[in-house]
Amino acid sequence: MTENTNFEGGCHCGAVRYRVNGFNLDSTITCNCSRCSMLGSILSFVPADSFSLLSGEDRLTDYQFNKKVIHHLFCDICGIQSFSRGVGQDGRPMVAVNVRCLEGVDIDTLAPQKFDGKNY
Repeated sequence: MTENTNFEGGCHCGAVRYRVNGFNLDSTITCNCSRCSMLGSILSFVPADSFSLLSGEDRLTDYQFNKKVIHHLFCDICGIQSFSRGVGQDGRPMVAVNVRCLEGVDIDTLAPQKFDGKNY
């Protein structure tokens, strides 16, 4: 569908801004865990070194649940969770980007895979 490209995104109020380099929109997921199903996020995962937080580190609030291995970060002004931080299956730091928060992405062209987070 798309090549690896660079995107910028962030929260609703603009306090949190970031850039993702070498991003591939062909590998997106939706998750049915208790949190993701309520948020309606479309996620894609990138190595932490492909993600640059441009502004808003001081505006982020951290929420963890269940196994407490993912840092669900949201803006303390507008409440939007535009990305999360964690560790991938290979043990390397990763970032889960909420693709709905990226500029210039036509969500209707995506074909996210369903991930069964409820039973994982």
